Amino acid sequence: MGAIIDISRGVRAGVQSAEGAVRAALDRVHKANHSLNALLACDADRALERARALDAARVAGHDPGPLAGVPLALKDNICTPFGITTCGSRILGTFASQYAAHVVERLEFAGAVIIGKTNLDEFAMGSSTENSAFSPTRNPWDLARVAGGSSGGSCAAVAARLVPGALGSDTGGSIRQPASFCGVTGLKPTYGRVSRFGLVAFGSSLDQIGPIAEDAGDVALLLKVIAGHDARDSTSVDVPVPDYLAALDRPLAGLRVGVSEEYFGEGLDSEVRRAVEVAIAELERGGAVVVPVHLPHMKYAIACYYIVATAEASSNLARFDGVHYGHRTENPRDFMDVYAASRGEAFGPEVKRRIMLGTYVLSSGYYDAYYLKALKVRTLIRRDFERAFEQVDVIASPVAPSPAFLVGEKAVDPLAMYLSDVYSVSANLAGIPAVSLPCGFTAAGLPIGMQLMGRMMDEGTLLAAAHQYQLRTDHHRQRPPAFAEL
Repeated sequence: MGAIIDISRGVRAGVQSAEGAVRAALDRVHKANHSLNALLACDADRALERARALDAARVAGHDPGPLAGVPLALKDNICTPFGITTCGSRILGTFASQYAAHVVERLEFAGAVIIGKTNLDEFAMGSSTENSAFSPTRNPWDLARVAGGSSGGSCAAVAARLVPGALGSDTGGSIRQPASFCGVTGLKPTYGRVSRFGLVAFGSSLDQIGPIAEDAGDVALLLKVIAGHDARDSTSVDVPVPDYLAALDRPLAGLRVGVSEEYFGEGLDSEVRRAVEVAIAELERGGAVVVPVHLPHMKYAIACYYIVATAEASSNLARFDGVHYGHRTENPRDFMDVYAASRGEAFGPEVKRRIMLGTYVLSSGYYDAYYLKALKVRTLIRRDFERAFEQVDVIASPVAPSPAFLVGEKAVDPLAMYLSDVYSVSANLAGIPAVSLPCGFTAAGLPIGMQLMGRMMDEGTLLAAAHQYQLRTDHHRQRPPAFAEL
């Protein structure tokens, strides 16, 4: 098992202190974050105070919880009642939330210690974390390359072992793609499995909070803590949360693994293709049965996604108006200038681009031609997966068409950047769970990820398959050479 389970067991057994675990994480952040820019903020005093309280509770005979003393980081679009929640944007550069997100409540009740907030593409809109108003996050495996996005800060922090685990959000691949680029394990749960209360919305029908860690065991523990119904989120699903850790021992024998040719077509890097094919063969050697499946509408997924997501972004970001909270322009000429200038000054170019695109597809005369048609295509994509899962238990594919690219390489070409999500957006459109797990490296030493997708609410099967694969391989145990001594 990974570092999260090791720390929690050690603290609960009294062989390790929560304060010691937190001090070690804070020391790693102090030594390495300046080169990565993975964390935007680190609240050492609060973290140490909480760790001491957990140690005192254990000494007094109280159970400190399943995540006792585990230092974690949160993507900075998840609201905390302490510190600042910026969403990587200047428009929220000084915003202090008055309440905690549901997942924050769950983590702290379970004994976790939140040490800081991680960098992200502004309002989670991007695939490289280059759209952050506070400079990009660097990839621990090669500082000249991106960490992926939009949860690049969370994935880079886990990959460099600054923290053993983190939370991100995934609207079109924003956990899985950076997990692939950084060589860590990241899960997008089923839509509705984890409450979105306290997550600053990007695409409300697509967003989902999920865990990032070294291996599937740690991800399973984090998911068990944060999953479950929350009445404050109308999309939260009221179904029992299984014991994901107990399900990890499910063998590969008899597992039906679907492989779709739509995920292995033009544009896929040859090294990525080879690594994923070898990983699928490893699943087969473990007893899984590989079954061809067909997802005929996958080719429309990226276009469908960038209509639905931008339309929802246009609506959700209307609240940042220079009046209620956040940045407000100085000396506005009139009321309209308050709105226009505040947004113009504080939103970055990618956020502006998506707001304009989303407003366009929702406008009179274009709603039927674009947005309504995209919703119909989304239904067809979901039905493709439903039919495929009548034949298989999971579907295996690449996470992204390439390994991590250079900082600045795609920044001037939005379409090339959007295609980084070509294999990941369909899971969000369909609402199904998907996990990224390390499956190899390029000749240059860059991580490659394999994606496993499953039926709605069947994260247990995905995590069991990922765990069994990781028992047979050691890709997830590798550490970036520059950070190996932390």
